[in-house]
Amino acid sequence: MICGLFRCEENDVSVPLAYITVILIWSTTPLAIKWSSIGAGYLFGAAARMTIGAVAAWLLLRLLRTTLQWHRQARWSYVAASVGIYGSLLCVYWGSRFVPSGLISVMFGLTPLMVGLLAGPLLGERCFTPARIAGITLGFAGLWLIFHAGIATDHDAMAGIGAILLGVVLHALSTVWLKRIDAPLSAWSMNSGALLLSALLFILTWLIADGQAPAHMDQRTILSIVYLGIIGSVLGFGLYFYTLRHLEASVIGLIPMITPVTALLVGKLFNHETVDASVWAGTALIIGGLFIYQWGHRLLARRAVAG
Repeated sequence: MICGLFRCEENDVSVPLAYITVILIWSTTPLAIKWSSIGAGYLFGAAARMTIGAVAAWLLLRLLRTTLQWHRQARWSYVAASVGIYGSLLCVYWGSRFVPSGLISVMFGLTPLMVGLLAGPLLGERCFTPARIAGITLGFAGLWLIFHAGIATDHDAMAGIGAILLGVVLHALSTVWLKRIDAPLSAWSMNSGALLLSALLFILTWLIADGQAPAHMDQRTILSIVYLGIIGSVLGFGLYFYTLRHLEASVIGLIPMITPVTALLVGKLFNHETVDASVWAGTALIIGGLFIYQWGHRLLARRAVAG
């Protein structure tokens, strides 16, 4: 049954495992971000994560005997990718202090819709079909419900949601910019260059804004930082690109529909986070909007043929 969904062969059995691992990593990353900031400060936690990730990615390049490219197109690619790593994660780390961890994944479920909105004017793609307009509208209706829940809770929650939404926009902008550059780089080289630049930016930000190392960090905080550095920043990104090469786009499109629900459950089970009805309703609308955005045109085409 699994191989039927993923169309895998006997020598390709690792593809379903990689796909499931990406979902697990993306589902647990928001909670790890929240835990990594407790007792360490969000800037130190982010800078430490990026430093570990950059070192691990460079060691992986050495292991794979791959060199880091430094030609002009590669350098611009690292800058574009850093907008989605440094810029986006800076917003997420700041906002994670005020909102449940699962809500971070819900907000990032909007990424395909944001990419679609930006790809039209920046890449000249035909993104505003009736089905996609309906999907975007439904997704933003879900976002409005979540914002409404944040306003009803307190102003800090509203500010946190706003910061994470800005992170989503920066992540989508980075994706479109990278597609526009279209540099011939391997996923590992891209990841290494982007992590190196992002680590330097996070270290500079921490030194300027704070510069104080935490006096004490508990075991959970340390393990969260290491987990995010190695698993979240290196393994998750690499496996995502691996599945992207082996699976159809429609199967990849299921990931942002699954991870919001699983991340909410992870936060509820392991961090005792309370998720009210408005957030669940908003999540359902966002997932519904993603479904219509991804596959609505196919359903309309089949209905037209049947009619």
